[in-house]
Amino acid sequence: MATTVYETKELQLIDGTTISVRPLKISLLREFLKKFETIAEASADNNKSMDILMECVQIAMKQYRPEIANDTAAIEENIDLPTVYAIVEAASGIKMSDIANAAGI
Repeated sequence: MATTVYETKELQLIDGTTISVRPLKISLLREFLKKFETIAEASADNNKSMDILMECVQIAMKQYRPEIANDTAAIEENIDLPTVYAIVEAASGIKMSDIANAAGI
């Protein structure tokens, strides 16, 4: 008997598409975390921070919507900042509110 240890969450993109998000597979999580750990270096630059978050979302999309994972423009046109945070949280378990509080934002 299998036991589910995570919750799948449905998110709606701007174009109306719904994606199911859940924790990333280990292979993608390693790539995601390697990119995410660079966010501390860019914390003083909003554009660099956003670029890093978008790269993390692109990595997550390899699991959630592989057909757009390599299309940065398509991703950026279909998500807003709260959705970026929701994807990061679902993919990695990292609470974006904790990051913001630690940075004094």
